[in-house]
Amino acid sequence: MSILVFGSTGQVAKELAALPDTVCLGRAVADLSDPQACADAIRAHAPRAVINAAAYTAVDKAESEEELAAVVNGHAPTAMAAACAALGIPLVHISTDYVFNGTGTDPWNPDDPTEPLGAYGRTKLIGEDGVRASGAVHAILRTSWVFSAHGANFVKTMLRLGAERDNLSIVADQIGGPTPARTIASACHAMALQLIESADAAGTYHFSGAPDCSWADFARVIFDEAGIACDVSDIPTSDYPTPAARPANSRMNCGSLADAFGIARPDWRVALRETIHELKETS
Repeated sequence: MSILVFGSTGQVAKELAALPDTVCLGRAVADLSDPQACADAIRAHAPRAVINAAAYTAVDKAESEEELAAVVNGHAPTAMAAACAALGIPLVHISTDYVFNGTGTDPWNPDDPTEPLGAYGRTKLIGEDGVRASGAVHAILRTSWVFSAHGANFVKTMLRLGAERDNLSIVADQIGGPTPARTIASACHAMALQLIESADAAGTYHFSGAPDCSWADFARVIFDEAGIACDVSDIPTSDYPTPAARPANSRMNCGSLADAFGIARPDWRVALRETIHELKETS
């Protein structure tokens, strides 16, 4: 039996597909807009564990499609968890720092009160609550600022825009930890394997890259690493309005993950170097 992964095209799912004993289900096989189909897929595959790496991640679009986002981010994971509970297998579910309101400067703890600012965070919180209430052995892994050589992400956007322009204005008052998709995948895989053996570490955890930085500082490191001559001007969030509010503070306390699973925060600068090299190799 293998580990069943929901998602096949997303950043984390792409990395999970490269790990041993994983079977990834794309939308054609298990569409998260049909929660029952997701539960049926788990019963049909009878895996050792399930990792949910699929989600509705269009943060701004979710403001006008909250009902659909709630099905994909909320009801589908709830159905997965119920199926896992019935089969007695663990579920690792990826969530987000957007379940918090982003105030303050202290890193968020896993048990801090949640207060999403927008539809994306609200729908992800529905999923968290459904997983917890299911009775399944589970680990919810909240992460942030995901990047990789796959899909759409900040790193790839900066590489494209930096090559086209001499100066970019980037938000400098939002602080968080950029997180490599590859390390998220490895963490989820390791957590699933451990939960198969013992449910002792079930719970909610945080995982983000170190050190914390602003989007503007992240961009500067991207340009330096890629050898791109593009200056970065710091701007406040108010100068870059978006349909959905972004949390100003995305710092997360990841200590409990290290304690329970032995998984430490990755240095995103090392992973960034690898990502840029990978993109150059495939361009």
